[in-house]
Formats: sequence, C-alpha cells, structure tokens
Amino acid sequence: MITPAILLTTLNARYSHSSIGLRYLYANMQELKTNTKICEFTINDQIQDVAEQLLAQQPRLIGLGVYIWNASLCAELVATIKKVSPQTIVVLGGPEVSYLPMRVNFDAADYIVQGEADLAFYQLSKALMGGLKPTERIIKAELPDIKRIELPYDDYTDEDVANRYIYVEASRGCPFQCEFCLSSMDDKVRNFDIDTFLEALEKLWLRGVRNFKFIDRTFNLNVKIASRLLDFFLSKPLPYFVHFEVIPDHFPEALKQRMTLFAPATLQLEIGIQTLNLEVAKNIHRNLKMEKITQNIAFLEQETSAHMHLDLIVGLPGETLQSFGEGLNQLAGMTDSEIQIGILKKLAGTTLHRHDEKFAMVYADIPPYDILKNDVLSFGDIQHMKRFARFWNLYYNSGNFKKSISQLWSDGDVFKHFSLFSTWVYAQSNSTWKIALERLAYYLFCYRTQVQGANKTQVAELLLLDLLKLEGRKIPNFLKPFAYDEQGKKSFLENPKDKLQQGHNKRQQRHG
Repeated sequence: MITPAILLTTLNARYSHSSIGLRYLYANMQELKTNTKICEFTINDQIQDVAEQLLAQQPRLIGLGVYIWNASLCAELVATIKKVSPQTIVVLGGPEVSYLPMRVNFDAADYIVQGEADLAFYQLSKALMGGLKPTERIIKAELPDIKRIELPYDDYTDEDVANRYIYVEASRGCPFQCEFCLSSMDDKVRNFDIDTFLEALEKLWLRGVRNFKFIDRTFNLNVKIASRLLDFFLSKPLPYFVHFEVIPDHFPEALKQRMTLFAPATLQLEIGIQTLNLEVAKNIHRNLKMEKITQNIAFLEQETSAHMHLDLIVGLPGETLQSFGEGLNQLAGMTDSEIQIGILKKLAGTTLHRHDEKFAMVYADIPPYDILKNDVLSFGDIQHMKRFARFWNLYYNSGNFKKSISQLWSDGDVFKHFSLFSTWVYAQSNSTWKIALERLAYYLFCYRTQVQGANKTQVAELLLLDLLKLEGRKIPNFLKPFAYDEQGKKSFLENPKDKLQQGHNKRQQRHG
C-alpha cells in the first residue's frame, strides 16, 4: 500500500456524519489525488489516539477541518502532532479559522486557509510538496469559480453510503443578512450547474443512497432549480428521505403543488423562524413577512406530509423572555411540528458584535460562544432556557409524548406552563441528560397529577397511548395499575393501542 503524502481529516460530531468539506478538497486535488487520503474521526475519540493513527501513516502534510463543535479539540490535536512530529506540516481550514477574531489558539498550525478552500488547498499543497514555502501563514482563498469546482459525490465510499448521512448541495451562499449567521457574509447565491448536479444525484441513487441531506441555505430561493430537484425525487420509488433548509415566506405555487405529492416520511423541511418579534427581527436584519409565513406554515401543516423543524433562538438582542414566550406560543399554535429552541452564539465573521454595547451582550469565550447574559436576560435566565430547550427536545420534539405533553397548557400558554414544568423536572432530576424514557414519563405523570391536579386515570391513559405506539415497548411499572379494563379482569397488554384508544374515545364521549 502506498503511504499517502497528504491526509485530509476532521473530527465529526458523530460517526454517522460525513464531511462534505473534506470530500470537496479531495475531489479537487488533481494530480495529487492519488497521494491523498481522507481519515475521519469523531469528537468522542481520544485526541492522542487520533494523532497516533494519523502519524502512523507518515504523512508530509495534514489538512484539518475546524468547526465550532471541534475547535478546541482540533487545537489540542494540532499541538500534539507538532510536538511529536514537528516536521509534519499542518494546514487548517473551515469556518472556525476563516474569520477573525480566532478565540481558540491555533498558533501551532503551520498554515491556515481562510474561505472556500476547494481550489486553494490544492494550490497550497502543490507548492508545499514541491518544496516551496508561502511567505504568508494565513492564506485568504479567493472565492472559487463554482464552474471550476469538481463535485465530491463520487468520493463518498461504499461505507459512507451504507452507514453515514450523505450531504449534498445545489448552491452556495445566501442573499439574506441575518446577523447571527455566517451565511450573511456571502455576497450572492451561486448555483452549481443543475444538469451536472442531477447526474451526480442519479449516480448516488444507483449506488443505493436513499437519505439525502441538502446543506443549501435557501433551497426554495430559485424556483426553477428547486422544482427540478423535487421532480427528481418524486420520480423515484419509495422509500427515500430528503432534507431541505427553506425560507418560510417563499413558496410559489409550483413548489406547493410538488410538495403535496411527497409521501409521508420522505420530505423534511428545516424552517428558520428565529424570532416572531418584528422589532427584534429588524435589529438583526431579518425580514419577517408574517402573513406569508403564517400562510405557508398552515399550508405545509395541512396540505402536505412534510415533516417540519422550525427554529427559534433565545438571546437575540432586544428579545425578552416574555417576547420569546409569545413567539413560542404563536408558533406552537400554528403547527404541531418540531420547534427547535437554540441559544444565540456569537460566531466570528458575523456582524452580531455591533449590538454588544447597546444590549450589554456577554458571550462565553470558548466554543460554542453562546450568550451568557444581556440587558434583559440574566445569566440565570439563560441557564434556565438551556434546560428549557433540553427538556423541550425530550418531551415535545421527540414525539414520545405527543398526546400527553399538550395537556400541560390547556389554556394555550405553552411557554408559561412548560417553563414551570422544566423547572420542576430539573429539581427532581438535577440533570438534563441520560434520563430514561420511563423516568421522563413518570415525571410528567407526577407533575400533571400532583402539581396540576389532573385526574390520574386520564393522564395515565394518554401516557399509555404515547408510550405503546411503538411495538416492543413495555408498560412502565407505575402505569400498570391503569392498564386494565373497567372490570379489572383483562389486561390491555394483548392489544394496548386499540383498547386504550377505545377507552379514550368512550371517555371523550362521556365528557362531551
């Protein structure tokens, strides 16, 4: 086996993820490609073990992709490599080193390529392999001509196809200027040639790929291209799954009509709402067309089978807890879909810093640079909302408590009641991680019956409907006394879903 002179590596968030960035670099290495290799790891791997595996291959050059989720670990990896093998050249690239200020110390790296490095990394590698040393340590890559970039999709391996998410992109860039987002730095949207891209998708399909995750920031911006991509998948036999990130106020009829044709569990849409407060949106240069947003979410909810993720952010300049809560209540009233609650992060390269003084914005100095407090949210408020967001994922977004959880807020004030509930759960568990499903159900049962005074039988009935909707789940011990018919003779274990639903329907009839 030929020892590769160049290794391309990164630390992915998990094994199931694949780095499209590394594959772009690899696809564009030209004559150096045969002497280049991709080696991926995860943030859970021991850094010294990663360094050992990389250096065991005796590379002359290591290219390392640095992102917000792996920046600190990458700095440790670089320092380890350079101590053990100082002659090995280490080149960094990726979003976390492309903008100033760099809040993690990467002084040990030999070179840093800032910007889209598809072509620039090859040029640097060619010079270094030829014995030429650039005079500048930080290399600002020119924005590459998208027509010159070789697509990376042939470089997904059979192992990737079998075990990992396959990331694809039909375009780069974003026309919007939302200040919290790195895409606001892009000058314009650039589209890959759609015919060439569709040919690449077809090759992936023939290789067995059935799960496609598009990383385009604004999939539905160009209606003609979006329509051709939707038509590509609509022409394919089930099963498959495709994920798009969309803007909520731009769904022309051509897209709406196509989205109604997707079967359940095939289409997922990530919809960036971030805030429903018009003044806050104005602060961060986000244009909200509320009427359009409301209409389009209603259409997607009622007329399609698309699975939606809608995003809200805690800590935006000027957003109080009351304002955030009103937005959550409004959004929860529009849809039963997932609502992802994120904490504001101050990414290098964005213009979010211009609000620091006016709104007293204070952020953590280490990744992910999340907000600690501002003029309207205390450190305690932020900590509370981090726990709120975690429990929201466990109870609301997980889908495990679809029927039960909405009973918390019978008056429609989602934020108020879930805020009280999340505080109570944290007091019982003193943790937001590694809480078993049965324990989560027990907390919800206790809160509904002991704190809110709900009827035990009714609460238990809904929890059983939730928990037993998936085959193979067992009835938790604390719910077994409720899992029998009214005579107490016949167990619901035989056919729990049907019998529980019948009992639920009868109870609804009795109570009108």
